[in-house]
Amino acid sequence: MKFGKKAKRRLLITLVILVPLTTFLLWPLGDPKYDIVYDEDKVKYRQDYLAEKVSIPDSVERPNIIVILADDLSKMDVSLYGGKHVKTKHMDAIGQNGVTFQEAYITSPVCAPSRAGMLTGRYQQRFGFEINTHERYPKNRLEYYVYKWFIAKGDWKVAEIAVPTFDAMHKQGLPPTEILLPEVLRKHGYATAMIGKWHLGYSDMALPLSRGFDFHYGFYQAFSLYGLEDDPNIVNQKLTDFSDSYIWGKARTGNCAIRRNTDVIEEKGYLTTRIAEESMQWMEEHKDEPFFMYVPFSAPHTPFQATKEYYDMYKDVKDPKKRIYYAMIHALDDAVGMIMNKLKELELEENTIVFFLSDNGGATYTLAADNSPLKGGKMSNFEGGINVPFMIQWKGKIPAGMQYQAPVSSLDIFATSVALGQCNNSDHKLDGVNILPYLLDSTYQNKQPHEMLYWRAANHKAIRKGSWKMIKDTKSNQTVLYNVQKDKYEKNDVLAEEPEVLKALETNLEQWESQMIDSKWPKVMDMEIRDGEMVYYFPL
Repeated sequence: MKFGKKAKRRLLITLVILVPLTTFLLWPLGDPKYDIVYDEDKVKYRQDYLAEKVSIPDSVERPNIIVILADDLSKMDVSLYGGKHVKTKHMDAIGQNGVTFQEAYITSPVCAPSRAGMLTGRYQQRFGFEINTHERYPKNRLEYYVYKWFIAKGDWKVAEIAVPTFDAMHKQGLPPTEILLPEVLRKHGYATAMIGKWHLGYSDMALPLSRGFDFHYGFYQAFSLYGLEDDPNIVNQKLTDFSDSYIWGKARTGNCAIRRNTDVIEEKGYLTTRIAEESMQWMEEHKDEPFFMYVPFSAPHTPFQATKEYYDMYKDVKDPKKRIYYAMIHALDDAVGMIMNKLKELELEENTIVFFLSDNGGATYTLAADNSPLKGGKMSNFEGGINVPFMIQWKGKIPAGMQYQAPVSSLDIFATSVALGQCNNSDHKLDGVNILPYLLDSTYQNKQPHEMLYWRAANHKAIRKGSWKMIKDTKSNQTVLYNVQKDKYEKNDVLAEEPEVLKALETNLEQWESQMIDSKWPKVMDMEIRDGEMVYYFPL
């Protein structure tokens, strides 16, 4: 075939344009500036600390410790806090039999960083875990622009291109420099189990059996199906938000698979109930030794699935999303009741401290969760995102029906537990405190566990000091100031009226940040949060 001069010229021009453009769009992404390198001295310190032998006399009494964690459960989903849609009698009973915290906070309004802080007792920003871990980044610019322009919808905004190498992506999660609560307790003779959702990394060094747990049942990802989609006993409700189609597509594959220890299993039961049943069986097997059981349920996080039994309990709820959401919370409450009833059956109530809390506030983007009258929800530092239900029961030790008003943190679970286990803790700085003296010792009556509490996810930051709370978003250049003692629902921004308070809080936040490190991995999305005319962005 012969080409004329004009055809050759057009072909040459086409090649000159298309070849560089195609190369630009399809060239693999992966920036080595996001490589994760561990401090070898800190790695060795952790190894040496965990290898050090300790001797615990048999005469030392140490309680069992259970941490029950709900996923995306709002305070207003719990009837003890005033929730009206579901009677959560079993969750309520934990607070009624012990203490209910009115001002309890987690360290992040999203799942993974919140859990990292709780299990280390340290602000997760100390070790670069301030953004959710990611299994997936854009492979090239073409994929990035397709997601940015055609797939991401509504408030979900694709972030600027920032992609780690595959090796660095695989290292995301709990680093080998951090010492976890189960590692400390197992070192001191506790049997340990993690039953439920992990979401703290997918590499071998970050998985439950590598981080202090003797037993694991559950899944590694942020989500998994509660039941098989085609099960006739399961009601499915799919949503229109950007993340939901991805969740349903993953189903129970890869890190969403259900595992017992390292073995992938075929699980036919409803997952929330199965987590409770596995917990009950493990308690039965370890009733004669001190044990630590971490039970992170996935409910009521999406995907929205409930059994027909629970779904039919809410026939009067017209909105199908809310109906299935309430059914999932009811199933969760019954699962909590199964665990607590088993504890009573084993006659272990007086020798077991039980912590119950949520990892963050309700996910309002589902259009089912509602944190009101608190403002906002998951993915924001408004009270609806970070102020969570938190209760502790310890029969015979903590007086029944106790109410505690001062701010406490999920960080306090670590320090409280190692004190109860009479563990010689590591030299790692803890940001939480042993909460029990503030509840039981009269000399602590006028003291508060925390002078200040802090939050940071890249650009989206906050600080609470006494009655004051500041939220600052450097991406949208927005700052607000609230007196949350007088204005718990964050309706009145008093920034203009309190310049000295603002200046002091900004200084306190900067001082705290100077002790932290940057995130070890980049975000992939920003959630756009609107509050009237103001706009905020939460990185994911």
